[in-house]
Amino acid sequence: MTTEISVRDVDLLRQFQKLTPFYSSVTERIRSTNFAGTSHTAVWSLYSLEARTLLNKLGLPYGRKSQTISPPRGEFASRDYLRGVVDADGSVGYTGKGFPFVSLTTASTAIGHYLCDYGKQVAGVQRTIKRNGRDGIYNVLYAMEAAQRLAADLYYPGCLSLKRKHAAADSLAAWVRPARMRSAHTRRRWTATEDRILLKLNSPTGAAEALGRTPQSCNLRMWRLRSGQVPLPSEQ
Repeated sequence: MTTEISVRDVDLLRQFQKLTPFYSSVTERIRSTNFAGTSHTAVWSLYSLEARTLLNKLGLPYGRKSQTISPPRGEFASRDYLRGVVDADGSVGYTGKGFPFVSLTTASTAIGHYLCDYGKQVAGVQRTIKRNGRDGIYNVLYAMEAAQRLAADLYYPGCLSLKRKHAAADSLAAWVRPARMRSAHTRRRWTATEDRILLKLNSPTGAAEALGRTPQSCNLRMWRLRSGQVPLPSEQ
């Protein structure tokens, strides 16, 4: 089993080598590629059959695994695992307009869903995944305050990670939403009590004043109740 990254990040591989209780080696290689005239990389090679068998039992498939890889089976450190995924296939930083973001590009449905579930708990926003039409890849994006919360959680002080991405994650904490920039709207759900008040008053304007909502919102809700789009509240 091998892992190959830019030679500038070779220190991370050497840390893996020290932490792994199996024989492994870290080497460097220089070669020509289609993307760069010369590519200088570092390669961590794990030779132990026992280690490779253990990783496979934990859920790491043999061979090509971009679409079939999934989070480990059993208990594991969720944020450390996801940080490794973002280190490998994600991006952390600022958009061209200066907004913080954390993103992940993956072909794995399991990984995409796992990040969305984790992001909901940590960042407080729900993301859904859909393969893009060009190459069938999932692109999961968190921005603004959600990106700040997620980056701070994944890249905590002293964690094992790519130094440059850790530095980028730390830099997101300095961003402050401009005073004139509107915050993302959080939908306010209707309750059965509000529905009863709305129907009793029979006036979108009057209900808006009583419920602290807009007349447009009350008018739309009244139409949905009367047309059967949503169920009528039970009598109390």
